[in-house]
Amino acid sequence: MTTDERGAHGHDHDHDHDHPGTTPDVNETGYYELMAEAMKELLIEKGVVSADDVRRNLEFLDSRDPAEGAKIIARAWTDPAFKKRLLEDGTKAVGEMGFPMGDAELIVVENTKDVHNMIVCTLCSCYPRTILGLPPDWYKSKSYRARAVVEPRSVLKEFGTELPGDKTVRVHDSNADMRYLVLPEQPAGTEGWSEEQLAAIVTRDAMVGVTLPQA
Repeated sequence: MTTDERGAHGHDHDHDHDHPGTTPDVNETGYYELMAEAMKELLIEKGVVSADDVRRNLEFLDSRDPAEGAKIIARAWTDPAFKKRLLEDGTKAVGEMGFPMGDAELIVVENTKDVHNMIVCTLCSCYPRTILGLPPDWYKSKSYRARAVVEPRSVLKEFGTELPGDKTVRVHDSNADMRYLVLPEQPAGTEGWSEEQLAAIVTRDAMVGVTLPQA
């Protein structure tokens, strides 16, 4: 699901910690952890998966971090042909770089001078973990999941991101079958930089769409 909003508010900073109004509900977090553990035990008991399968998958996810996604963004900024493929079929394009998406489809949405994209999962915490690692606590919080859809500009402002009033804010709701990745605008003054240099300025929060990359 994608929703648009026009309204007020451009500068940025990036944090990897919680933000005002986005701290996770302790009881809610514990509930989902218990449900996940119960589901895992049930699947193992029924023979759908083995304990080794679960362990290997968890080890793989634990090994991922936002640096993988940053490499994808840097490639898109420096290779127009790759960018075109990425926007047309994100799953296939990131697979070219050795980043599997598993059973989920990856949709890449591009920030432009007219549109700013941000990602949420209103039902739980669906997130492109194979390219961004584990989602931060604020992304999983009930507050962020509810407010990102109804008042995205207020949420963005809490991350230090204010956008021009004539820019559309487009909110994309992830689900079990579909993940989103934001392709931020390349900062002015970084033309001619190498992929490695560009990847170093791409943050997790910019790829979720709550902040902007800074040169």
